[in-house]
Amino acid sequence: MIGLGTLINTGAVVAGGVLGGVVGKLFDDEQRESLNKASGVSVLFIAIAGAMEGMLQIDQGALASGKSMLVVLCLALGTVVGELIGIERAFERFGEWLKIKTGNAGDRGFVNAFVTTSLTVCVGAMAIVGAIQDGILGDYALLAVKSVLDFIIVAVMTSSMGKGSAFSAIPIFLLEGGVTLLASLAAPLMTEAAIANLSLVGSILIFCVGVNLVWGKTIRVANMLPALIFAVIAAFI
Repeated sequence: MIGLGTLINTGAVVAGGVLGGVVGKLFDDEQRESLNKASGVSVLFIAIAGAMEGMLQIDQGALASGKSMLVVLCLALGTVVGELIGIERAFERFGEWLKIKTGNAGDRGFVNAFVTTSLTVCVGAMAIVGAIQDGILGDYALLAVKSVLDFIIVAVMTSSMGKGSAFSAIPIFLLEGGVTLLASLAAPLMTEAAIANLSLVGSILIFCVGVNLVWGKTIRVANMLPALIFAVIAAFI
């Protein structure tokens, strides 16, 4: 069944949010803050591992790095475009709308939890490539693996940041569902080089999410999302 992967991933995020909401009630504010920092450190190291895999290689028996210029250009150009469009603010406005419509107007951390968790689970090659495989081949295996990871991530983030994290299921459904529907158009763009670039730049954006979790919101990560588009374009230049 085409689209099953999106449904599984969305369901996993919802389930993780429900579990995290229940568990989070057992912690006081100080414990939730510690858990939030722990989530941030975990995200940082996951992102570092992904970025280093894309930038480091063995060259004549020695470890060498590369793609630095790719990273700089994609992030710079992507951030300029994102700032001009105002992606972060659009995310926040949608989060504010959700907060009111879901009866959580009194939850001051709702929007931050929603935006942060949405970026964590949506940014990355697994979501795009998995949705394309699901749309073309009906193969949801990659999204199923991602669902397990997202379940854990969302459960932890919901328990530490609040119920806004659970609503990251909405961006997941829209992103993966949209890519699945457009898979026949997107597939030719996802060459091996494009996937590698997408994974590298996506890992760096996830690293920025981790920075915000550990040190407070200092980076408007949503405004950097167009960097992913430039990463794919760079594979064809």
